[in-house]
Amino acid sequence: MSDHVLSLSKVDVFQKDNLILKNVNLEIGKGEFVYLIGKTGSGKSSLMKTLYGDIPLKKGEGTIVDYDLSRLREKEIPHLRRKLGVVFQDFKLLTDRTINDNLKFVLKATGWKGKKEMSTRIEVVLDKVGMKTKGFKYPHELSGGEQQRIAIARALLNEPELIIADEPTGNLDPQTSVEIMEVLQQINKNGNTILMATHDYALILKYPSKTLKCDDGEIFEVVQKAV
Repeated sequence: MSDHVLSLSKVDVFQKDNLILKNVNLEIGKGEFVYLIGKTGSGKSSLMKTLYGDIPLKKGEGTIVDYDLSRLREKEIPHLRRKLGVVFQDFKLLTDRTINDNLKFVLKATGWKGKKEMSTRIEVVLDKVGMKTKGFKYPHELSGGEQQRIAIARALLNEPELIIADEPTGNLDPQTSVEIMEVLQQINKNGNTILMATHDYALILKYPSKTLKCDDGEIFEVVQKAV
């Protein structure tokens, strides 16, 4: 078992036939918190989609949570995603069911069977994001920040080795963004590895960590200057 949850070597990222990122080399170790920055259209989302199997890896070598991305078969993608937690900008909660039922839906889809085990797991993840008393509510009854907390709880359900967060504060006001970052920081302190795409440089200054930048078709590490 490697100490890296993600390792890419000489990877080119394509959207259909368009080359988006070239010669990507990066490694993320267990327990790291890594930012991914860059302008809109610079390739952040395309890279993340490649990592969770939405875009096939056609050129280069890549492993993520012990899956070989260059040899990933379609039937393996659900298994890969069970070892990843993906958090989106727009929450992607099912609006016609309660928070508890949203989370139960994911557990059932990923092979959980026992009612008691599912209820206990749901309670644990809601507690981790400070939403233990909100399970009976529907998404529309929650604020944006609360919905994102639920999305993070959902990402934690199967104890993922890596959490991929694509602009998780993109739809939130500055104060709520800080609250969500506090949740992510705490999860990281508990041992979860996090890769987070963001436009929010204020958050990076407030919570400095390893930062990768997509620019001009390439990815490189940014050395943060002391503020």
